Amino acid sequence: MGAMTNFFDLSTPAKRFRLVAIWEAVTWLALLIAMFFKWVLGYEEAIAIPGMVHGVAGFIPFVLVALLTAWSLKWDLKTTFLALVSSVPPFGTIVFERWAVRTGRLAELSAPESREKVDTAA
Repeated sequence: MGAMTNFFDLSTPAKRFRLVAIWEAVTWLALLIAMFFKWVLGYEEAIAIPGMVHGVAGFIPFVLVALLTAWSLKWDLKTTFLALVSSVPPFGTIVFERWAVRTGRLAELSAPESREKVDTAA
């Protein structure tokens, strides 16, 4: 239960960003499944609800949280741009989040040595 508790810990901007990035990817997956039902199986109405959920509960919150995280963690324009663009391709938010952790851009979620590289580069 400890790992699940840590997953829902939203006490910092980096932790909130991680949760919303994963949620955005989950809504993308639901939309992709719905697209299969529409385009392959012919269910025209299949994307109505997953499309709306992805837009309203996945994409928009991700963009807002990405901007708030960029401000809180003082990301440069390049990092902020990459975060925003990561919401366009399916699962791009997960790729960006992993990269941001690895390169020290997600504060306490990143290893101490990668945080030092970002601090000295600034």
